Amino acid sequence: MKQLEHSVIALVLQAIIGLVTGDWWMGAAAGSLFFVGREHAQAEYRNIEHHYGGRRENMPWWGGMDPRVWNIKSLLDFILPSIACVAVAVAVK
Repeated sequence: MKQLEHSVIALVLQAIIGLVTGDWWMGAAAGSLFFVGREHAQAEYRNIEHHYGGRRENMPWWGGMDPRVWNIKSLLDFILPSIACVAVAVAVK
């Protein structure tokens, strides 16, 4: 299950930042936003491929947020790591 792997990676990133800086919320943001950015980029590529003839210049600036290219899996790929990181930040503080 990729979402579990993503959560572990996000938590490791959060732990590194949290232990080095003492700011577990900054670590939560980094761990979460890494996967938000990754999934957004993948959504853009799916959109380019499926709806804009494989040409980036044909896609509008908001193409990565087009609901046609988001599904439950892609949403869970960033929502679950975000929930895990927030839970750890709340528990530590």
